[in-house]
Amino acid sequence: MSDFKDFGSRFKKAKSDPTGITPASAASKVFDPDESYRLRGKMLGVLLRDARQEAERSIGDVARYLKVEPEVAEAWELGEAVPSLPQLELLAYFLDVPVSHFWGIKTFESQHGGRTSAQDEFMALRNRMVGALVRQTREERGEPLESLAERAHLDPVTLDQYELGEWPIPLHELSVIAGALEKNLSFFLETSSQIGDLLATRESWKHFNELPDDLRAFAANPQNIGFIEIALAFSLLSSEKLKRIAVSMLDITGY
Repeated sequence: MSDFKDFGSRFKKAKSDPTGITPASAASKVFDPDESYRLRGKMLGVLLRDARQEAERSIGDVARYLKVEPEVAEAWELGEAVPSLPQLELLAYFLDVPVSHFWGIKTFESQHGGRTSAQDEFMALRNRMVGALVRQTREERGEPLESLAERAHLDPVTLDQYELGEWPIPLHELSVIAGALEKNLSFFLETSSQIGDLLATRESWKHFNELPDDLRAFAANPQNIGFIEIALAFSLLSSEKLKRIAVSMLDITGY
């Protein structure tokens, strides 16, 4: 964003030369605190707008969340008014950004060219990956494309486009394909990116919340980490080793 870079360069110049005086104008110019505050406000406004657009929120969304008039939220982004630190903290939470973003100099737009582009790339890549998994599983089973298409009640040309990743597979059709290949839908979930990590964490949290209250309380207590690590170690042992351990424990206790 050219206007943001301009603000940044002008503000850096003011910091490096706190008097605001250049050799050519030393006799006529002095440091202007009002201008310094104005530039700071403009820079913050650019960062506010950038974070809001990154989060795909509207001015109205921000205003409603912070219980201010939309004109106030708009004035913040224009640099005509400045929010307080507590308001920024709430904004950081609402827009899912670190609060330090608002006193930095980098915009999300400059870092990755905007969310829409990243989303398009992700969708195209994921369509290819899902299609590749369908084809790989089908070929490992030694099943011709036409046979799977018939069992999934799909046209072979359509299934071929799905496998190539040229067409996205609607979820209800993917469910039928997965069943025909004896796979769960979770087999096709994303697992290797930040999005995949987040989805996996949410699934794990869902399962954790479904545990009985006493087990959830036990697992959440930091003092029980040692017991959990022991249970994890046992879960990695083969059944034969577990049997030998059980026999040894019986010998020790005499039962």
